[in-house]
Amino acid sequence: MAYKITLIPGDGIGPEVALAARKCLEATGVSFAWEEVIAGTSAIEKYGTPLPASVLKSIRKNKVALKGPIITPIGGGFRSVNVALRQELNLFACVRPAKSIPGIKSPYQNIDLAIIRENTEDLYAGIEFQSGKKDTLRLLELIKKLQPKKINASSALSIKPISAAATRRITEFAFEYALKNKRKKVTAVHKANIMKYTDGLFLEVARKVAKKYTGRIEFNDCLVDNLAMQLVKNPQSFDVLALPNLYGDIISDLCAGLIGGLGLAAGANIGKSIALFEPVHGSAPKYAGLNKVNPTATILSGVLMLRYLGEDRAADRLEKAVYDVIAEGKFVTYDLKERRDDPNCVSTQSMADEICRRLR
Repeated sequence: MAYKITLIPGDGIGPEVALAARKCLEATGVSFAWEEVIAGTSAIEKYGTPLPASVLKSIRKNKVALKGPIITPIGGGFRSVNVALRQELNLFACVRPAKSIPGIKSPYQNIDLAIIRENTEDLYAGIEFQSGKKDTLRLLELIKKLQPKKINASSALSIKPISAAATRRITEFAFEYALKNKRKKVTAVHKANIMKYTDGLFLEVARKVAKKYTGRIEFNDCLVDNLAMQLVKNPQSFDVLALPNLYGDIISDLCAGLIGGLGLAAGANIGKSIALFEPVHGSAPKYAGLNKVNPTATILSGVLMLRYLGEDRAADRLEKAVYDVIAEGKFVTYDLKERRDDPNCVSTQSMADEICRRLR
């Protein structure tokens, strides 16, 4: 029986890398019934909103989705569709592996990290107050009454909610992920020395959860700024990282840099009964339609989807095919060549086709 999967091609290069991933997933022999829906800028043109109700309805029905990157305007415009999907569907855990791939030139080797990011709260909750607005000024007056610290009257404000419930849920997820994947250590990442009530709560709850896994999984904690430095100096000393939303977003990009860049970074957003898989990189609209970008991150997101579906053998075969093509270095896109102007680089779809050939 075919797996019913919602497919969201996305913006910019999204449709191209989504097509590449779809071809590779079908080449594994696993049967899929795709339900394609649109979100992002193309949805605005057709429906007047970047996230039509039909998208959420499809994902809730099918329970699993594969998504290409969707543009998020900087400093204005609509809010992130990616964040909205995670919040609307309660996809509380973002899983972003960072693993060295043979054939990728990087100053770092033997990287094997798993970044587990809380997905529903923190500064990404979207509770913001614009500078100079009536509600903002009222809130500033209230804060002035409750706190002795002064805030400039022209300030904009963002609220950072961190709850015990969400922290417990993501920390337990990180420990269970470690057990399932034969990992040895979970590190809780925070800034509790400064944000004593929000990050302090995150750390307090993480320590309580860790006690349930004593003797099975090692636990420690690390300040996020120190973690950034330690990841550059000695990334092999870390294993599974559990982080609040904002830190998780930043640190996962840093870890992608350790393995060669965002073009290799896969992602999964997992809830109680629904999961959405997507590359970490953005929509790169200037490359849209050129059939030249690296499809690896989206294909490896498909590998994560296969594992979620319990199709481990197919996932292993597809992952090996991707790694073999990259290691050989012949049928790869320009960014995976030693020289980016290498005339022998191949297109997005040609790289996907070679991966598919090795699966047959």
